[in-house]
Amino acid sequence: MPDRGQLIVGIHAVRSALKHGNERIDRLWFDAERRDRRLRQLLDEAHRHGVKARASDKAELDRMTGGANHQGVVAHGEVPTSLGEAALDELLGTRDTPPLLLVLDGITDPHNLGACLRSADAAGVHAVVAPRDRAGGLTPVVCKVASGAAATVPFVQVTNLARTLRYLQDTHRVFVVGTAGDADTALFDADLTGPLALVMGAEGDGMRRLTRDTCDRLVRLPMLGSVESLNVAVATGVCLYEALRQRRAHPA
Repeated sequence: MPDRGQLIVGIHAVRSALKHGNERIDRLWFDAERRDRRLRQLLDEAHRHGVKARASDKAELDRMTGGANHQGVVAHGEVPTSLGEAALDELLGTRDTPPLLLVLDGITDPHNLGACLRSADAAGVHAVVAPRDRAGGLTPVVCKVASGAAATVPFVQVTNLARTLRYLQDTHRVFVVGTAGDADTALFDADLTGPLALVMGAEGDGMRRLTRDTCDRLVRLPMLGSVESLNVAVATGVCLYEALRQRRAHPA
């Protein structure tokens, strides 16, 4: 069992680690009984990057990962690390287009966080911002679910989320839009162009009071059926793609 670093589990996560170089892979194990093309291609990539692959079997990989869906490959290395609040100035100062930020207020479930990162990458989000306390970080599970997005989207963790949002408003003229089921404005009626921070609340509880009070506007997703809300990862995808639609229709 590896004694340092962390495991990177699954074909997508390992391929992203090799492609982007954000993780330094020093070991790789694969299920020698698998003969499929995807695994062969991954092993070829590992060879090109100078990573030695060790033949193993499914039972050993299951033990290493605690039964996770490893898809026949497990690597050992350093997962992407989060950035500090100071990185926001550099990230926003180098943008030629209005920034689009995704703010996650207390998302703790690693599968939801990974899915949010994946949607953020697909929608062209420039950075994801989250609090350090009572929120998830970039764990191996998050990186696997993100399917490479953890290596491509800057993940910024801050000490005081409300203070960071006020700083973005005052210094970078970012308009902060929070999501809440009781908001008067529907998502599709809100202006999501220009410098924007889209705030998604925690599973079940939504945004914390200070975060909500800091928002410039609150929006809700129209719910036409019997369910009261969507899973936060699904809601994040809907909101980001509405922002993307508006921004492509009305470029700055």
